[in-house]
Amino acid sequence: MGGQRIRTAVFPVAGLGTRFLPAAKAVPKELAAVVDKPVLQYAVEEARAAGCERFVFVSSMGKSALETHFDRNLELERTLEAKGKTALLEAARAAALPDGALVVVRQHAPLGLGHAVWCARQAVGDEPFAVLLPDELLWSEPRCLAEMVDAHAAVGGAVIATMEVPRALTKKYGILDPGGDEDARRLTPARGFVEKPEPEVAPSTHSLIGRYVLPAETFDLLEAGERGAGGEIQLTDAIDKLVGKMPVHGFRFTGQRYDCGSPGGFVKANLAMGMARPELRAELLAFAREMAGGDG
Repeated sequence: MGGQRIRTAVFPVAGLGTRFLPAAKAVPKELAAVVDKPVLQYAVEEARAAGCERFVFVSSMGKSALETHFDRNLELERTLEAKGKTALLEAARAAALPDGALVVVRQHAPLGLGHAVWCARQAVGDEPFAVLLPDELLWSEPRCLAEMVDAHAAVGGAVIATMEVPRALTKKYGILDPGGDEDARRLTPARGFVEKPEPEVAPSTHSLIGRYVLPAETFDLLEAGERGAGGEIQLTDAIDKLVGKMPVHGFRFTGQRYDCGSPGGFVKANLAMGMARPELRAELLAFAREMAGGDG
């Protein structure tokens, strides 16, 4: 039995960005640009490409710049139009969300990803929804969430994006415990999920990578506020409790993943996305060769 249409996307953006200090002291890390576009905008565009119409930012004090970015700047638009800068005008307008599409809710204390998602419960309502972690820049065609939404339409329940990682790194991620074989849609039935298991006990090497399509029942499971790994309210623990009550699948993502939550991953994302731009590729390749030669 298939699932309902996914209209709402939730973006947990309340974090302090401590790994990006001092850069994140005054500017939210989600607005750090990968080439010429904030990392959060990549995630919002992915949700829009998947058919989402409502965008819920779970935010915190001092992050009003996030919502400002997705608003229209009429003065800027008039200036660009007067100067005939059509391409820049279109880019500025494309970043804006439609009137009434953006909802901002507050997470007052950093109690974990599960708590952040729970904070969006009233904005989402009684329907399935998507969760996107903006730090994870996932690049593919079609985009990851669009494929997950299509899979959810066929199987319903919960669909969780996964990607294989080296076994030594399982302790950094939520890990899928497979309950069967992968099908032609790259879906694997889940027996459960384990949050950050040690490599020797990890049930697989398929890590959760920050894209979820979840049923409204997830909010009921998070309501109890049970603490998991790290003393936080873990979304993985709530998803694990869905198993056996409804279909729960891991969806294996086959595109490129960049961890923009770490300085190294952020630099890699800029280089990779820059080289994907025809007007920048030759310059960046020449620079990379020059730097590599200097190391030799």
